[in-house]
Amino acid sequence: MEELAAEFWQGVEEFNTQQFYDCHDTLEAIWMEAMEPQRTFYQGILQMAVALYHLSQQNWRGAVILLGEGIKRLHPYEPEYGTVDVADLLNQGETLLTKLQATGPEAAASLWQQLLANPSGSPSLPAIRRVLPPVNLNC
Repeated sequence: MEELAAEFWQGVEEFNTQQFYDCHDTLEAIWMEAMEPQRTFYQGILQMAVALYHLSQQNWRGAVILLGEGIKRLHPYEPEYGTVDVADLLNQGETLLTKLQATGPEAAASLWQQLLANPSGSPSLPAIRRVLPPVNLNC
């Protein structure tokens, strides 16, 4: 099992509560000190957080570029890494990227509001989920 820094889970909490700027600060601190393979993994999550921050600021171009970069960096870690469900995160990120590309920069503000207003709908803001260990039913 891959060991992830304890601070990473703080960054996950910040990501999942839409504190994307704080998540950036948290993950950047551990990314700069990390060795591979964690370094690239942290960078991919970090780029997704910054993409969502850009979107919240109606910076469509920054959101599209960084979301695409983050997705690209995380693909080698599928389906899971360090108990993170990478496949699920990538699916969410790719769905959002497709929606961003289809709506264009003029609709960045309305898309952001739609994402905030409809957290359980489609599209929704990506969330980082953990892979649950298998349940042993032979007890």
